[in-house]
Amino acid sequence: MNMKNVILIFCLFFSSLMAQTPILKDSTVNQENNIMKQLVGNLFAAKKDSIKKDYNQQLLTAFENELAKPNSFSNKFDSLRKNIQVLYSPDNKFKIINWYVVKEDKTFEHYGFIQSKHLVVTKINLFKKKRTETVQVYPLIDKSNEIKNPENTVSDNKKWFGMLYYKIIIKKTKSKTYYTLFGLDENDRYSIKKIIDVLTFDNNGTPRFGADIFVMDKKYPKRVIFEYSSNCTMSLRYNVIKDSIVFDHLAPTQPQLVGQYQYYCTDMSYDGFGFKNGKWNYGTDLNVVNEKEEND
Repeated sequence: MNMKNVILIFCLFFSSLMAQTPILKDSTVNQENNIMKQLVGNLFAAKKDSIKKDYNQQLLTAFENELAKPNSFSNKFDSLRKNIQVLYSPDNKFKIINWYVVKEDKTFEHYGFIQSKHLVVTKINLFKKKRTETVQVYPLIDKSNEIKNPENTVSDNKKWFGMLYYKIIIKKTKSKTYYTLFGLDENDRYSIKKIIDVLTFDNNGTPRFGADIFVMDKKYPKRVIFEYSSNCTMSLRYNVIKDSIVFDHLAPTQPQLVGQYQYYCTDMSYDGFGFKNGKWNYGTDLNVVNEKEEND
């Protein structure tokens, strides 16, 4: 065999090897995605709490393993989006992976992760600093049943007031960046909750939920919770043109039912929050007819 044939065979072998590498990589990724998709399908099809618990734990472990991998921040988990909510922040600094489990008594438990980029600044000498971006993963531990006063509670991911997030609005002040979150908690068979939550990150990158950013009838809640009848609907949305949060006003169906939120419904009027001076400021009886909005 002459030298030209040897070189030709080597080139063909090398080309074949290079062509197979991405195929093997894609095959591995697809296999893992298929496993997670199957787990999600099993979880949402299960009827018994014990079976749901087992599948959910397997899904949590699968997410932990996947999110620990390099370059996993770009994984949008598109094949899971029928049942798993995946939200990226407008500045692409973090994403929330989020889902719920319906228990046999028709109450809801929420699960998820925050995967965030965190900038670490290391001082090398008097004139030079090193900036390193790391990706951190935080499991969301639903402790809703232990939080007695959620409207005025600030907590971290280990004591999370659980919900299913569906919208992120970014607001910056001179000293801090606030991420306003819209959330849904289908609660139980009698009532539903929609929630305006706030997410910030401390100096170590740890997520914090709830913030002193709302001004509402001389009250300053850390998050705003709307509870209403499961037989009714409520709209909570962001108005792009006016940079405001708009929502249906809720009222009891009978005067004697004040405070019994399973009997609250919309009364065809609208309230909202406008952002000014670093706060969401409450307003009532808004006119939102024919305004361009981002819907739920």
